[in-house]
Amino acid sequence: MGKLILAASLGLTCLLSTATVALAEAPGTEDPNNWPQYNRTSNAWRYSPLDQINKDNVSKLSVAWIAQGGDITMGIQETPLAIDGVIYSITSGNRVAALDAKTGQEVWNYQPKLDPLTKKVLFSPYSRGVAVGDGKVFIGTVDGRGIALDQKTGKEIWQVQLTDFANCHGCNFTSPPVVAGDMLTFGSTAGELATQGKIFGVEAKSGKKVWEFNTIKDDPKSWPGTSGKYGGGGAWMPGTYDAETNTVFYGTGNPGKDFINEDRQGDNLYTDSIVALDPKTGNLKWYRQEIKQDVWDYDSAYEVLLFKKDGKDLIVHMNKSGYVFVLDKNDGSIENIWPVSDLKNFVKDIDKRTGELIGRVELPMNQETLICPSTFGGRSWNAGAYNPNTGLWYNNVLDFCGYLKPVAQKDDPKDYGTGHIGASDFGRLVMAPDGRKPGRLDARDPFTGERKWTHEMDVPGFASVLTTGGRLVFNGDPTGILRAFDADTGKVLWSFNTGSGMRSGIISYAVAGEQYILVPSGWGSYAAILLPALFPQLEKMPAASTLIAFKLPK
Repeated sequence: MGKLILAASLGLTCLLSTATVALAEAPGTEDPNNWPQYNRTSNAWRYSPLDQINKDNVSKLSVAWIAQGGDITMGIQETPLAIDGVIYSITSGNRVAALDAKTGQEVWNYQPKLDPLTKKVLFSPYSRGVAVGDGKVFIGTVDGRGIALDQKTGKEIWQVQLTDFANCHGCNFTSPPVVAGDMLTFGSTAGELATQGKIFGVEAKSGKKVWEFNTIKDDPKSWPGTSGKYGGGGAWMPGTYDAETNTVFYGTGNPGKDFINEDRQGDNLYTDSIVALDPKTGNLKWYRQEIKQDVWDYDSAYEVLLFKKDGKDLIVHMNKSGYVFVLDKNDGSIENIWPVSDLKNFVKDIDKRTGELIGRVELPMNQETLICPSTFGGRSWNAGAYNPNTGLWYNNVLDFCGYLKPVAQKDDPKDYGTGHIGASDFGRLVMAPDGRKPGRLDARDPFTGERKWTHEMDVPGFASVLTTGGRLVFNGDPTGILRAFDADTGKVLWSFNTGSGMRSGIISYAVAGEQYILVPSGWGSYAAILLPALFPQLEKMPAASTLIAFKLPK
């Protein structure tokens, strides 16, 4: 009731100052002026109902303010939050800042003293977001800690060490925890690390660890012999908390070693799966494995979207293979499976009733095998966006391939700078054999996969997509070009050169009656290291860590 009153009140305020929002709390429209969690709302749609900026005036967008995030190492990968006129941002090395949402002026900042080992481990200093709740700002750190800060001052309230950082190949947190009632859930890195990735349940008030869920199942049928000891998995990205069923859903990472399966001739649960957990206890309610005994590095650690459709509660979830699973939210049973691209040869298909892989391609040792899509996947981890007005789900699609060559590798959880992948690299990238463009932005029905429109790109997108009540779609590319599209037709309505590539999450919020589009710009991550081999135009892309806010001129 409180949210409805607040939404109506803010809606009236905005109406007077032309930033209009829907008054009813239809799914995805709650708390309209804010972006209070990683995917804005608990259904993970990345939809802002704000419509002051729309098709008719988006061409007039201009820069409102610019702020620098600090260290540019590995770029800026975050999705910032916007709550009641304050931006909460995190950049490389877990530097957290609160900014005035109207001016970009810093209110406070906080940076933890990190374990020096973070200089050596693979996935550092990645920082992809914060979580806010109960008057606190929560982060997961790149040395495996959970930390709570005072939301108003940035002062540290508690911290807890969750991973055995030094002894698990540098397993850590690159993404924010999920606020699930009075609990927090943290998903650790793994996959390419010689470890067993885990999900942790922590009391939000005290920082007390209550439970941990091992994404490597203790089952000799699933993991013969000792193959599960360094089985990987983990949950790299934030999960989705569903208060209606008191369930937190996570997608999990791939098994290790990535490209070698000779010693793990089981299904390798719970890697490449969706797991539904009780946030109070960590008990497993159900799971759905999407890629059994993966050898192509096709993580499932992507966003879990929630829908109500035709009397059913549904989940829509993509994994890195590019296959989208439509599932019953209550038990994980399959409603449909569809691919985002026909550029795939790792299997002939996936059975749409059972989820079984049909005609899988194995990887012989010491030989190159062409696999499509590449280890970057049919889409990267950066999320898509669903607009309830158009009924369309907007996603970047990666249409290129890679040659994979497994080689023997010792297990060494102390070899921090080397991926536990069973290869010397993540594959030799090549364009699609049929000569198609390597990337595009697609608008599709999320349940059937029917495509409404597409925008092809010479360099594919690696940023999360935003869609709005103004029937717009915002998408950034690795060359730094931010574009606004007509959400109905795909027509490009506006563009802006941000100066560096985008690997982050675009958001929208309103303060004092004005709608803003906030864009983190700063090319980085392993994409910046590996992609220039295929896209030479990225070789000299400057690094950055910049927040750019846009609004309409008065």
